[in-house]
Amino acid sequence: MARQGTPALAVLAKQGIPYSVHAYEHGTRAGDSRHDNYGLEASEALGVPPERVFKTLVAAVDGSLTVGVVPVASRLDLKALAAAAGGRKAVMAEPADAERATGYVVGGISPLGQRKQLPVVIDAAALEFGTIYCSAGRRGLQIEIAPGDLVRAADALVAPIAQLPAC
Repeated sequence: MARQGTPALAVLAKQGIPYSVHAYEHGTRAGDSRHDNYGLEASEALGVPPERVFKTLVAAVDGSLTVGVVPVASRLDLKALAAAAGGRKAVMAEPADAERATGYVVGGISPLGQRKQLPVVIDAAALEFGTIYCSAGRRGLQIEIAPGDLVRAADALVAPIAQLPAC
């Protein structure tokens, strides 16, 4: 496990929270190199339904960075995130700002073990599953964890912050 060690995994180990690590070869999704498909790539590579794979997105709520965790086939509802975080307006953070604040690269940002732990809001749909998948802090590495354990480990709020993408 030392080879796969990330700050996110260290947080879980320190808190004694059970989890599984799933690695896959990043960048093998045919003809797709866009940044917004890392989660779908993980879903396909691991053979897990996209409803159970969650992506970590960083937004600025009233100027303060906040993390939203939503299913990979969904979009982050910025109004809902702002409301859940007690703010009025949210906009997606610039990738460089997200990377600098979390210590992770885009496509590998985890809700756990961030350089500066940002407030985290996890979409309520996560609670529908026994386990969900989220980034372990590196592209090609996912954590499988009980949603309640992720909420506890990230000291997160749970709210309906996902919306289906427009067709």
